[in-house]
Amino acid sequence: METTANNDHPLRLQRKSGRVQVLFEGHLIADSGDVLVLNEADLTPVFYFPRQDVEMEKLVQNDIVTHCPYKGDARHFTVLRDGVMIERFAWSYDRPNAEASGLAERIAFYPEHVDFHEIAAAPGEQRAVGADADPRVDEVVQHTDSGSGASQKDHWEPNVGEPELRDDEDPDGPPDRGVGSI
Repeated sequence: METTANNDHPLRLQRKSGRVQVLFEGHLIADSGDVLVLNEADLTPVFYFPRQDVEMEKLVQNDIVTHCPYKGDARHFTVLRDGVMIERFAWSYDRPNAEASGLAERIAFYPEHVDFHEIAAAPGEQRAVGADADPRVDEVVQHTDSGSGASQKDHWEPNVGEPELRDDEDPDGPPDRGVGSI
């Protein structure tokens, strides 16, 4: 997806296939199929989650700010759950350096405090994101409801016909006759 030109400290950002869930003390904190994995030099890979897929109401931004010369300034978040408070629980780069721009507004978690559960993508499943998108996505999306209650394009031709009447059915009678409804 994105790789820096810095040979001494390379940053490589890739989209994770499937879903990743984050649990803290058994409670779901994040669940996303849009996780980015940062492979940074020889460090352990880190998962970054979009904020909309994180239970942000469980996190409180604190005063801790750390600086990475390769990524920029990271704000940190505290969690308080079931009487457990951890100040350095998660972090986020609001305005990362250009070489780490894909991390903007995403949240990462300290792995010593959470459990990550990776859920593999179903066979044939693809995510419609960026250059990896299935070329048929635009066509399918345009045939769906835009929120106005109507399709954005003319409907496709039906791929099934009307059900056939049974011999004992009256074509002008109620459609639910004989199915146990009142």
